[in-house]
Amino acid sequence: MRILFAGSPAIALPSFTMIADGARYPGRWVLAGVLTNPDKRKGRGGLKLESRLSSKEEATDIGKEAARVAEQFTARGFPVPLILKPETLKTGAREAVAALKPDLLVSFAYGRIFGPRFMELFPLGGINVHPSLLPRYRGPSPIQEAILRRDAETGITVQRIAAEMDTGNILACEKIPLNGRETTASLSETAARLGAKVLQTVLEDFLTAFRAGGPVPGGLTQEGAATYCTLIDKDSGLINWEESAEEIDAQIRAYNPWPLARTNHRGQILIILEAAPYPGSPDGGASGLPAGSPGDVLGIDKKSGILVQTGKGVLAVSLLQYQTKKMLPWQAFLNGARDFIGSNLGGS
Repeated sequence: MRILFAGSPAIALPSFTMIADGARYPGRWVLAGVLTNPDKRKGRGGLKLESRLSSKEEATDIGKEAARVAEQFTARGFPVPLILKPETLKTGAREAVAALKPDLLVSFAYGRIFGPRFMELFPLGGINVHPSLLPRYRGPSPIQEAILRRDAETGITVQRIAAEMDTGNILACEKIPLNGRETTASLSETAARLGAKVLQTVLEDFLTAFRAGGPVPGGLTQEGAATYCTLIDKDSGLINWEESAEEIDAQIRAYNPWPLARTNHRGQILIILEAAPYPGSPDGGASGLPAGSPGDVLGIDKKSGILVQTGKGVLAVSLLQYQTKKMLPWQAFLNGARDFIGSNLGGS
C-alpha cells in the first residue's frame, strides 16, 4: 500500500513520523511521497509583531522532517519518498503525483483543497486527520474555536476526504477533555500526539483490507448539526475590553502562539501572553478596588498579577510585553513601566 502524505505545520509531525517509521519495515506500507507547501521566508524577532524577513527561504515543518527522513532512507537502502512542494495542485503536480503510483492519500493540515481530478489519482481514496469532533468545527481553525467557545471537550477525527471540506465519513474519533487553561500551542501538541495514535489504527485497518484484496473501510456518515470555523488573521488578536474577562482570557489562549492577543497602551502595541479571570466582587469589580471602565488598569494582586477591568469582571495579567521588547512576568514589566497602574488599555 503506497501512501502519499500531505501536511505542512508542526501539528502533522507525529502522524508523518508514524507513517515514516512504519515504512521502514518489510510488508508494511510504502511512503511513496510527501506533499507540503512551498518554502517561504520566515519572520524574525520571536514574538515581536513587526515584519522582518530573513534572506533565506525555509521549508515547512513537514518539509524539513521529510528531507531528514529521505536522507535516512537513502543511507539504509529504503525506497526514498519524493518531496513535492507545488504552488498549486494543477496539471504539473498531478503528473508528479501520478508517477508515484500512490494507493492512498493521507492528509493532516496540508492547507489546500483536493479537487476531484487530484483525488482520482488514489485508488483507495483519501483520509484526513481533523482536530475536532466532526461535524463540530469544520474548517481551518478548530483548535482555536474550541478554546474561544470555552468547550469542555474537543477531539480528533479521522475522516474520508470528500468533495466538500470536512464532510467525509468518519473512520475514527477520540475525545480530548479540556480544563479551560489550554492555549492553541498546548492543545495542538496534545492533538498532534493523539492524531498520530488514531491515524495509526485506521491505517492498520486499511492495510489489512488492502492485503486481503477486499474493500477498505468506508466509515460512518457524520451525525448532528454542523458548525464551522473560519480563517484567522492578525486582527483576530485585537482585544475588545468591553467583552468579559472570560471571553478575553479565551482569546488570549486561543491566539497563542499566533497572532497573539494585543491591545494599545499610549501609542504602543502591548501583547498579552498569559492572563486569567480574577475573582471579583458581585458588581464585577475586584475586591478592595474601585470598579473602573473597560481597559482601566486597576492595580495588582501579588499572587495573580496586574488587574484590568473588562466589560464584565476583572482580568489578571501575568505575562506581557511591548511589541519592541521581550516578554516579562508582570512584576518585571511594572519595574520598567511605573506609570502603568491607573492607565487605560485599548485607547489610541
